[in-house]
Amino acid sequence: MKEYPFETATLSNGLRIIHQSSPTDVVYMGYAIDAGTRDEAPGEHGLAHFVEHTLFKGTARRRAWHILNRMENVGGDLNAYTGKEETVVYAALLKHDFARALDLLTDIVFHCTFPEAEISKERAVILDEIDSYADSPSELILDDFEDLLFSGHPLGHNILGTPRSVRRFDAADARRFTARHYCPARAVLFVYGNIPLPRIERLAAQLTSDLPSGTPLAGRTAPSNAQPRTEHRHRHTHQTLVATGTTAYPHADPRRIGLALLSNLLGGPGMNSRLNVALRERLGLVYNVEANISTYTDTSTFSVCYGCAPADAERCMALTHAELQRLIDAPLSSRQLAAARRQLMGQIGVAADNFENNALAMGKACLHYGRPTTRAELLQRLDALTPDALQAIAADILAPNRFSTLIYT
Repeated sequence: MKEYPFETATLSNGLRIIHQSSPTDVVYMGYAIDAGTRDEAPGEHGLAHFVEHTLFKGTARRRAWHILNRMENVGGDLNAYTGKEETVVYAALLKHDFARALDLLTDIVFHCTFPEAEISKERAVILDEIDSYADSPSELILDDFEDLLFSGHPLGHNILGTPRSVRRFDAADARRFTARHYCPARAVLFVYGNIPLPRIERLAAQLTSDLPSGTPLAGRTAPSNAQPRTEHRHRHTHQTLVATGTTAYPHADPRRIGLALLSNLLGGPGMNSRLNVALRERLGLVYNVEANISTYTDTSTFSVCYGCAPADAERCMALTHAELQRLIDAPLSSRQLAAARRQLMGQIGVAADNFENNALAMGKACLHYGRPTTRAELLQRLDALTPDALQAIAADILAPNRFSTLIYT
């Protein structure tokens, strides 16, 4: 039995490949590029996302219409997203269309010409996306909260940019950004499907043979720890929306899995999470409350988010602090820990049934950390957690006096 369910290879030009077989005839594949919002230079706020949108607007071989139809005509799907540390262009398709998809994805990622006429149209689309996002305060508050935590650092930037910055970008800006970041040495080709790795290597080598390798990302400047603070912002919402939390462990820190368990116990998707029981089930104060962790290569954030009636805001905050303090004041019992561990592993198992998410997570993990963490490794790390270790993590991260808070009223 293989130690890991995936295979890897690296081409002579530095392009990394990661592959995992799947039991279906559908292939999920794409390129993950080591360039996101935090890699934008001063004056480029939103440029990584602008590039992601305009990659589809023309190459030396294809016009936008040809790109649009190349996968759609065979029932496939073409998509992309921008993160704070990566940009991903990917497709879902039947396996007999694999060569077609790899050719198209390689062309888009490495040979885009950014035709100005098409960019002008897409600029309007992005501006509309920004307006749409501003109309969703429950989503916007999470971005604004990270900007509060990482004030003055690129990790705090909203991925979409601002209307002013987007109106300023042109084809030359996009070409400059891709020339700086889009090269084989900063990319991972991920393939989740029933395609032999030697075939993937052979086709990828042929399609990228004309590309200069480039250089791997030299490193990023880590954010400094900001002092806790509270901000009120007026958004004309019917509810008071609250995001409260702090910075936490980077990906490589072994305590990260313990914090993930505590976060799930506090405000995971289960209706029996402690915050949901305290704020909704017992008192009916909120419709939804969540605890979230966002992990980056050199830091992470832990946050609790909810909306409530303005008159209940102080009470909800006091109840939230009380649940955090419970984890600091007393260790979980062996029975509580076993139940929390079992619930988290069940959620991980259910999530693993989503092949597209598996493929995207595999590509991102290979890009930033060399390889994904297997379910067996996760289970081993969860099994190693003790009540005392979890209490120490709670004391380190969950103390309410460490938290910054953003409130929309």
